Amino acid sequence: MEIICYLSNGYPTLEHSYEMAIEYADAGCGMIEIDFPSRDPYLEGDYIAGRMAKALEVCDDYDKYMDSIIAVQKRLPDVQLLVLAYENTVEEIGADKFIRFCLENNLKDILLVGLKDNVIKDRFMEAGLRVSCYVQYHMLSEEIEMAKKSNGFVYMQAKPTGNSNPQYPLLSDCIAHLRACGIERPIYCGVGVHAPEDVKMVKEAGGDAAFIGSTILKLHEDIPAMKEMIGMFAAQC
Repeated sequence: MEIICYLSNGYPTLEHSYEMAIEYADAGCGMIEIDFPSRDPYLEGDYIAGRMAKALEVCDDYDKYMDSIIAVQKRLPDVQLLVLAYENTVEEIGADKFIRFCLENNLKDILLVGLKDNVIKDRFMEAGLRVSCYVQYHMLSEEIEMAKKSNGFVYMQAKPTGNSNPQYPLLSDCIAHLRACGIERPIYCGVGVHAPEDVKMVKEAGGDAAFIGSTILKLHEDIPAMKEMIGMFAAQC
């Protein structure tokens, strides 16, 4: 099992996020979720949305974000990168250009969010990109069906934020049901993973990796503390 640390690409600068990726890896992080900041990140909370807005104030050239991701990949060849992009960002870049960028650099695991429909998602999958699918903790049947039809990892909500399904009260129950439905692809769990014991819970539930977001981002101003925390999370794997 692995931990997946979130990297706000371009915040506060592209150079800074590049250095943070190196620090993540040095602390024991084997997977990084790296984003293209969106001009309309309407699914994000204020914290991540604010970081995206600040990044774009400093640099609004998506070609440079591509260059930054390639630089991180070259510097950290043993770290797996997951690329997050809003559909509105992909449309601005151009779907064909985005697909070429991913294929040419072997960046095939994509978190494509904010979809209007399945047109771009289907183009990604047809091109050979692996598109993740989000499943909420209350295990909606339509989301499970979408996960079965997707070709990327399943992003499973790690903790309930309100509703839950009495048939699947525990994360282990949710994961077991996804496996019983025939999903053999990796299941990465996030949302609510804030402490090392949460990573342990994901591991014991059968998850393949755990997403860690704001807990690490909020320590960027204290690198030793950040790396110590990453190490504590990684130790649970």
